[in-house]
Amino acid sequence: MRTDWVEHDVMRLIMAALMPHNRLAVTVSLVTGMRISDVLDLKRSDLRKDRITYTEYKTLKRRTVRLPSKLRSELMAISGKIFVFEHRLDPLRPRTRQAVYKDIKRAAAAFRVPLNVAPHSARKIYAVAEYKKDMNVARVKELLNHSSEAVTLVYIMADVLTERNQQKKHRV
Repeated sequence: MRTDWVEHDVMRLIMAALMPHNRLAVTVSLVTGMRISDVLDLKRSDLRKDRITYTEYKTLKRRTVRLPSKLRSELMAISGKIFVFEHRLDPLRPRTRQAVYKDIKRAAAAFRVPLNVAPHSARKIYAVAEYKKDMNVARVKELLNHSSEAVTLVYIMADVLTERNQQKKHRV
């Protein structure tokens, strides 16, 4: 099942109920459009500069993102010796994406959000927001590091698609 796009106000509610480290990980995804697995794989050494260049876990493509200095400071403050987001049992491994997923699902259920909210929803929120800035599909495609414009279109229309799906559910 695909994750849904959610409005900023709904996401803010969900994030308020997340564990602090998970909230910060989702914030990085919202600000940069990074997949949660790539966010969790960040190393402390990656935070030395305001730009992070990394290899995407899913696509193996290189990508560079900019982190605002305030967010970078927050990440440094919670950072472990190796990974920014340490595993709860083993500091030599990063936190798992399942840990963030479960936390988001718990928070969404607590607020009775009827949508399929998950960490990937943050990437969709980022895509929709970036597209609405200047309606430039090519720019968003580049920001998300997509190979296909068709995939980017699914992301930038996530708000419309989610709304349509909700309307269909209410009609049935």
